[in-house]
Amino acid sequence: MNLRARIAWNLRAIRTKKGITQENLAVDAAIDRSTISEIERQRFNVSIDLVERIAAALDVDPLEFFNSPPSNGERPQGLKPGRKPE
Repeated sequence: MNLRARIAWNLRAIRTKKGITQENLAVDAAIDRSTISEIERQRFNVSIDLVERIAAALDVDPLEFFNSPPSNGERPQGLKPGRKPE
């Protein structure tokens, strides 16, 4: 698994585990929601500065984005579609 895929997998896993929508994460990290989506779909080349901002918004160590995914390799499930209460 390449590094972009690893970051995408971990971002989605952390975000959904915490029950945070892409929209709410984007607001907290002061970036556009579509950027979060693009990162999670491996279509955006994320900078280290942006990794730090996203990690701060999620209240995690930035190094968590570089962990190897579990051996089952299943992609983390997203949250149900629609707006979520804050």
